[in-house]
Amino acid sequence: MTPATKTLSLLALGAAALAAGSLTAPTHASAAESKTNRNGQVTVTGNGSYTLGNPAAPVKVTEYISYTCSHCAALHRESDPVLRTTAIPQGKVALTVSNLVRNPVDITIALLTSCGDPKTFFVRHNAFLASQDTWLPKAASASEAQRTRWAEGELPQRLRAIASDLDFYKKVEHFGITRSKADQCLADKAQLDKVMAQYEAASQLKLTGTPGIVINGKVLYATKDGKVLQSPMGGPLQATQWKDLSAAITKALAANTAGQI
Repeated sequence: MTPATKTLSLLALGAAALAAGSLTAPTHASAAESKTNRNGQVTVTGNGSYTLGNPAAPVKVTEYISYTCSHCAALHRESDPVLRTTAIPQGKVALTVSNLVRNPVDITIALLTSCGDPKTFFVRHNAFLASQDTWLPKAASASEAQRTRWAEGELPQRLRAIASDLDFYKKVEHFGITRSKADQCLADKAQLDKVMAQYEAASQLKLTGTPGIVINGKVLYATKDGKVLQSPMGGPLQATQWKDLSAAITKALAANTAGQI
């Protein structure tokens, strides 16, 4: 299936504590490293995903998210404050955000968060997730007329309708993005192709839902008593909670210290 076909298909579909001593132990960084603001260090990957922190960090976490996914917002709410005050500034962990879009609202936000200076991507990303409980109910209760606007016409026209109906233009205006600039971003075919490339990467990893968490290239699955849990739909159950992610980071950091990474 081509990226364009996948896009059309998608549009048609309508602070847990860390283990003791895990991420809080002080590190002895070099003078140069200590001057680096890891929380302000943002790099863009080849497929348009965004990485926060030390690109050479021994533990690399990728979150495949859907902005309309409540579990994604919950994971962000619990993990972001901890990671930003421990492992990321210490240079131990790098966090990459990648899109696994499920609907046209996801696509609209994915294009708007990538609109503007890449260095401030995470400001826009955080703002949309933090305010999900404000705009998501509006999307869920959209009128038939609004849903028709979202489903008919050329794609940029449909995304503009969503941005207007859900007050996204007002939101991005706070970041210095004018309506004209936002419209350009919503019509950016090259950026849309990158979003769909991220979707394809998630498919290659066989991620079946969001959030999808990947640590050092391996999908994180939920476990109990050391055994991987099975999904009701069949196959291993993806981990979606901060307690699972924090435990996995702790384990990966310990393996790095032991020279296993």
